[in-house]
Amino acid sequence: MEPSHLKNIIHGIPKAELHLHIEGSFEPELMFEIARRNNIALDHDSITSLRKAYNFNNLQEFLDLYYIGAQVLIHERDFFDLTWAYLRKVHSQNVVHVEVFFDPQTHTDRGVGFDVVINGIYKALEKAKQELNISFKLIMSYLRHLSEEEAFKTLQSSLPYKHWIDGVGLDSSEMGNPPSKFVNVFEASANHGYKLVAHAGEEGPEDYIWEALDLLKVVRIDHGNRCLGDDALVQRLREENIPLTLCPLSNVELKVIQKMEDHPVAKMLDKGILATIHSDDPAYFGGYMNENYYETAKALNLNKNQLMQLAINAFKASWLSHETKEKHISQVRHYFNTLNP
Repeated sequence: MEPSHLKNIIHGIPKAELHLHIEGSFEPELMFEIARRNNIALDHDSITSLRKAYNFNNLQEFLDLYYIGAQVLIHERDFFDLTWAYLRKVHSQNVVHVEVFFDPQTHTDRGVGFDVVINGIYKALEKAKQELNISFKLIMSYLRHLSEEEAFKTLQSSLPYKHWIDGVGLDSSEMGNPPSKFVNVFEASANHGYKLVAHAGEEGPEDYIWEALDLLKVVRIDHGNRCLGDDALVQRLREENIPLTLCPLSNVELKVIQKMEDHPVAKMLDKGILATIHSDDPAYFGGYMNENYYETAKALNLNKNQLMQLAINAFKASWLSHETKEKHISQVRHYFNTLNP
């Protein structure tokens, strides 16, 4: 398929994004603008210099820069501007539903109030719902390199806003921080009505995916790349329809895989796994939803049926109502049926 034709097809697909860290959508231009506004000096003297630093050997190298960038976010307006910039971008790529992660501990640990963070993010999401017709869910992540005790404090801080928060997740440095470290706070989160997801099997082993399922009781695995090494796990994911939210450009940038041709998503589809594609931290990894779809399709030679299945899977895996899921899935099918053979 011609690159321009493939890009046009991908652009037209109605899409849901389920694995997006809002702090990871912080483009250098906006970072410099907010840093100037808040009188904060960045380590880099130009946007070009900062972009050159977006070259990582592993997850930890990325996280080090990610947390530095987050330091400039101080006021509600900053979080609003960050979120609104992301939503405008994905609206231009025909993303119609988002399920957004935010990392309150990244901000509260440096003295920014939980209320400041969530108010800015939520107001932008509501604006996008009204003006751009993008529906949303909001997921609060616990940072796994910190203690479970710290996660409990974050859970407590969230309770006045739990009518805004749909679920909790687990992100940050995976190696050495297994899901089992957070069993109690995930149980408490479920008792407060939060849905449960966790990053597992990105850099960590298959065992972390088992732990997320059996100990944390998650309904969705974020990443899950390593699952194909365990036939029993593949069978479990397929039989229980556990979604995987994969992030191909992220996987290449963080050396989870060496090249896009090695990405497991096509094999996962072949095995009947509910695999989906998302952008993770798009400002740092070189692409939003359309770029992730395009680079994956090009490298793996995905056909239209596979692209359609990926889009349908994302709506199936979402936390939308059954009725709304079916509406979007019908739109995806209609879109592909209208394409020229």
